[in-house]
Amino acid sequence: MSDARQRTGTKIVATLGPASCSETVVEQLLHAGADVVRLNFSHGQRQDHEQVVRTVRAVSKRLDHPVAFMGDLCGPKIRLLEVDAATPPLKPGQQLRIQSQPEDGGPSSVGINHPEIIPDVEVGQRVLIDDGAIRLHVVSKDAAGLLCECDVGGRLSSRKGLNLPDTDLRRPALTDKDREDVAWAVERGLEYIALSFVRRAEDVAELRRQLGALQADCLILSKIETRHAVENLAEIIDASDGILVARGDLGVEVDVAIVPRLQKEITEHCRRAGKPAIIATQMLQSMVESPTPTRAEVNDVANAIFDGADAVLLSAETAVGKHPAAAVRMLERIALETECCDQGRLSAVEIGGGGSKIAPAVARSLCSIANEIEAKAVVVWTERGTLARLLSKHRLDRPVLALARTPEIRRRLSLYYGVVPLQAARPAQLDDRMVLADRVLIEGGYASAGDTVVLGFGPQTAALGNTGSIIIHTVEGSSTA
Repeated sequence: MSDARQRTGTKIVATLGPASCSETVVEQLLHAGADVVRLNFSHGQRQDHEQVVRTVRAVSKRLDHPVAFMGDLCGPKIRLLEVDAATPPLKPGQQLRIQSQPEDGGPSSVGINHPEIIPDVEVGQRVLIDDGAIRLHVVSKDAAGLLCECDVGGRLSSRKGLNLPDTDLRRPALTDKDREDVAWAVERGLEYIALSFVRRAEDVAELRRQLGALQADCLILSKIETRHAVENLAEIIDASDGILVARGDLGVEVDVAIVPRLQKEITEHCRRAGKPAIIATQMLQSMVESPTPTRAEVNDVANAIFDGADAVLLSAETAVGKHPAAAVRMLERIALETECCDQGRLSAVEIGGGGSKIAPAVARSLCSIANEIEAKAVVVWTERGTLARLLSKHRLDRPVLALARTPEIRRRLSLYYGVVPLQAARPAQLDDRMVLADRVLIEGGYASAGDTVVLGFGPQTAALGNTGSIIIHTVEGSSTA
């Protein structure tokens, strides 16, 4: 495992693509500090993703560096169909028809890949193309489609995205392609599924039902990138296993000026719910071309960490950029500097546990005791990662070692802030567990003989009574014990 992973709490999600799918670059990314690999199902072929999974798993095993996979679904992203390259730019006041028939476009009309959404759009509502670079509003609608008038002009081009920020679309959350991608992700053992264009909790429930039918243990990360998702944020967080703040489409759907405030509010809500929050989109965008970021980008990353984000996500920077490993190293450097002055900054809040009261109570008590006695480290045994996840939200300024019985749960833990995921069989006897904890602490360099540590057991792992338990322990023995 990279020694940097033992020093920083913020986790790094790297999107793999043409610039980063070779074994050499994957190894560089893991050494630089990547914890989670994102597969963007909107790009690439199935065989490409297949090769990436094999490569990352092999390198991860060789380096003993646990890496979780995030499969990012396309969702019902609305895009223009083919547009004649000779089409002149749209001008303000000019009219454009969005056709109900899936036909290619020209100067006066364009087709879209999801014409079934047209009946949901009302006169007067906005139509944004190419991340809002082109802005129109609907002046009339009929069986042929939507007639729009241009407010802000620009050049139409093939496959550009189309957003309808005022429209409550009644389309399914999962497309046929999404369902195929979910089935593939489950077969390949991906730990996380990112659900795109979530609008309400029922969208999450729809994915949860498919995962249940597949008997899958994948966790769901809901992407907040629509106005309706912001309006239904509380119910979406409650239904999800984590949240990804997708600032690209979100900044089109809502006024871009309020995105920083929303980022802070979403991150705080996730912290109170005890669920991870990931900040994404253009974190280090200039490093797609440049070997160094702008100062504004550095501040952006640092502020996300100050806000309480568990992880930051790189997209084009690692997928197609010229400096993928350098971008990860830069995130690591920013995290190190930010976390040095971050301890105790976040206000103490009541962190929930999705209905359970025992696990949150154990996590709170572990943190309180560790701080009070200035413990060298915290060690927890976790069956499914729940106690480690809740503990991560408290941002302890000391190592949190989470011992998982299976490699699958160990990889899942890679997303949680400040958690060092390790795999170890759980001895049946309490004395044997303490001996194991001593060995792990000493061999990993987290503590020495004579140091005081705190051991925690969640409800599923307690020795007696199926309740949580905490032990204050003095490390004994040596690395050869």
